[in-house]
Amino acid sequence: MGRPSRSKGHCVEFPYPVLTADIGGTNARFALVTEPGASPSQAIHRPTHRFPNLESAIEDALPELPGTPRSIIACAAGPVEGRRVVMTNANWTIDGSNVANALGLGQGLLLNDFEAQALSLPVIRDEWTKTIGQAIPRAPGPRLILGPGTGLGVAALLEIDDKHFALASEAGHIDFGPIDSEDSEVWPHLPTTARGRISAEFLLSGPGLVRLHQGRLASKGRTTSQTLDEIRLVDQARANPSGEEADTIRMLWRLAARFAGDMALVFLATGGVTFSGGVLPRVISFADPTEFRARFENKAPFGELLHKIDTRLIVTDDTVLHGMSAIAARPDGYALDYARRAWR
Repeated sequence: MGRPSRSKGHCVEFPYPVLTADIGGTNARFALVTEPGASPSQAIHRPTHRFPNLESAIEDALPELPGTPRSIIACAAGPVEGRRVVMTNANWTIDGSNVANALGLGQGLLLNDFEAQALSLPVIRDEWTKTIGQAIPRAPGPRLILGPGTGLGVAALLEIDDKHFALASEAGHIDFGPIDSEDSEVWPHLPTTARGRISAEFLLSGPGLVRLHQGRLASKGRTTSQTLDEIRLVDQARANPSGEEADTIRMLWRLAARFAGDMALVFLATGGVTFSGGVLPRVISFADPTEFRARFENKAPFGELLHKIDTRLIVTDDTVLHGMSAIAARPDGYALDYARRAWR
């Protein structure tokens, strides 16, 4: 059993085995934790679009897991309201009570995907990360995590009364405009958005990488293949580091550095900035550390403050599953409203 946690008079335990689940717009990842302190099993991946809901995806993955779960901690890409989330980039609505009833679970918890990423920061090992620029000792204070996947997630981790508290956000949907001559050449040629605006996520995401590439080429009077997606674009960039695809990825890193600097100011993230996301570990070789830090810090009059903030990238897969397994083992170490959010 996990250690009980009291929130507003509510006691929570996560009976073992505990299923940890990371549900993105493209893939759902599952791993089983057999006992407190144990590492999650090897992750089982399922394409999200192949299943009508979370319950059916879990049932399909069960034969490949080393046991039958009695409880679940899951994170999903979308704003969480109590026990329910409507996913932003997938046609799923997850209702914790329905999942628990369908699978016969004793307990469950649903987190926003980057809320879970933030809560995972205390268990992230240094060997799972790569520093971007010169390593800077992490100071006390809020820690920021962000990254482009199917969407763009942003969250911060605070410590309040010896408990970890994650501040989730939808910061990826803020307006994102041009600031220099390179941006100004590309922005007028970006694909039209259905909502009539350019958000950070519109460019800083897997699908956004393709949009950025289309805009760059269109600004030069050229077009891209209709079948191009982010996977093929990255493959072509890695095969030809001097080609247009590689230059688009370099621009992505410059924009990511600029956005990260803005978010570090929003949260005063003196505890460091960590990038996590599906595409970035595959293209870290295209990030110029000196230029990245210059863009990150170019926030007058706060350049000196940002100069003291560490930036790093998680390069190991499925680390968030380790974070959720830590919550199961010691739920009282996390400032979560279990009374409102626990499934049982």
